[in-house]
Amino acid sequence: MMKTFLRGATLAAFLPLAGAASAQDTFTISWWGFNGDKLQANLIEPFQEMCDCEVIFETGNNADRLNKLIARGGSDVDVIFLTDSFSQLGIEADIFQEIDRSQIPNIEKLHEIGQAPQGPYGPAYTVGRVGIVYDSEKVDPITSWDDLWREDLAGQVTLPGITTTAGPMMVVKAGDHAGTDALEDADPAFAALEELSENVVKNYQTGSEMINLVSTGEASVAVAQDFALGSLQEAVPTMVWADLEDGDIATLNTVNIPVGADNPELAHEFINFLLSTEIQATQAKDGVDAPINAEVELTEEEAAGWTYGAEQIGSLRRMDYEKLNAAKTEWIDRWAEVFGL
Repeated sequence: MMKTFLRGATLAAFLPLAGAASAQDTFTISWWGFNGDKLQANLIEPFQEMCDCEVIFETGNNADRLNKLIARGGSDVDVIFLTDSFSQLGIEADIFQEIDRSQIPNIEKLHEIGQAPQGPYGPAYTVGRVGIVYDSEKVDPITSWDDLWREDLAGQVTLPGITTTAGPMMVVKAGDHAGTDALEDADPAFAALEELSENVVKNYQTGSEMINLVSTGEASVAVAQDFALGSLQEAVPTMVWADLEDGDIATLNTVNIPVGADNPELAHEFINFLLSTEIQATQAKDGVDAPINAEVELTEEEAAGWTYGAEQIGSLRRMDYEKLNAAKTEWIDRWAEVFGL
């Protein structure tokens, strides 16, 4: 029924915008390739009917796809999906064009955090968060980032490695714990990490490694991204997401138009379609992406596990990726010294 709805009401709403491509045209999307079947049904098939074009894909991780695009001078891709830390690198490499917001009216429906996360470039199409999870049977409630330094958590914490998405965020949080801005002065932050290392059993490099550490009882507390919560609770039902008084950290996935895109007008139409209330709701209900469109309404069950709603999204903290990316190389070496890697 949902597929019928998309091909009926949704297409009727967007078909007047179509016509930028003809049947022989191709439209190239660069993305990760996860949830391929659902994305094909929910997004690609209805969009192909709109544009009367052939959609083709370039898949891979953030770094590989971004590096390929940079090597090609921003050509051969019409839209690229990246996490915000990597899209910042693309902006600094001058391979994205500024978007024309008049062609993407659905941007106005997004929560403010997603409308212009990196200035005049592409919007966010989904939102997540990094926070703390803990085993509520073994650990007293965790209510702030500072709790990671508690003496009763000795040998119970697992942190993301410094080269992961969330790893550099821990340097920023260590700076907060020390009362300083790690992006301006990292010394106090790394002194705080040295203290925290007494509580850390291991740095994990992948989500599956983190889940294994928790499921075997080696760790009872983890700094994690929200998409891992369901798997963690399947392994250990008493794992809970900490309600932090100082807030979680936002993670945004963005969509941008490269400077060498063959179909920039169609790219704008695609982004507008991606951000529509109908598509955002379908993706959320199918377990693909959390909605960042503020008009999307989910039941409590449908919203479970997602970063969802004005209150939760409004409490998130953004990272300054321009400064963070510049500092990360030095931080990698210093992190290794602290954790003996």
